Amino acid sequence: MLDKNPELSVDDMTKIQIQFKQKNPNIILCLKPFHKTEFLNRLINTIENSIIIVDMDLLYTGYVQSGMIQKKENVMIFYPDKSDWKKRLTDIISKVSKERFLIIIDSFNGVYNLFDELESARLINSCIMLLSSIGNQTKSSVIITGMARKKDDEWVLSPGGKHIITSENTGVYFLKKIQNDLVITTLEKTDANSSKFIIKQENI
Repeated sequence: MLDKNPELSVDDMTKIQIQFKQKNPNIILCLKPFHKTEFLNRLINTIENSIIIVDMDLLYTGYVQSGMIQKKENVMIFYPDKSDWKKRLTDIISKVSKERFLIIIDSFNGVYNLFDELESARLINSCIMLLSSIGNQTKSSVIITGMARKKDDEWVLSPGGKHIITSENTGVYFLKKIQNDLVITTLEKTDANSSKFIIKQENI
């Protein structure tokens, strides 16, 4: 469990999946975009259930189209824009309400680039929480990636500097590469009423 072993190799995806099941949604933060793509590819290759990828920054799609990542038959990729995101969201909610899915929103940064107004950002967070709530009924999981940096002991999205909104049911993790090994570390809130996160037993 990550609580007892705060730094875990991505090679041990079974333990990571067990941890993800305890929270919904789960947020994966990292400093470099190709780290999150590598992580998602490894995760997807271990999942037998249907997978929905909401590709907001088109990075994963680019890897698939270039042939660097092979698209699995159980993967559906959506790339909504500002004009059709409501319809796309409705389609996804309809699917998730009927069967078990892994929903990947890649990434927070792309979402906020699409919806730059504060009210729209709140709406997107509400949509994520709605997806997570519906997903709990079908044992579906929601994972959101994000490029982030530390600012004054807080994690903020980078670029843009928007704070990451979470709830008590949200799992938050930091992904980085040590030599040739991707590792994932659990983040904890600094206190029960705080939105700030610290990295357990290590400094970045």
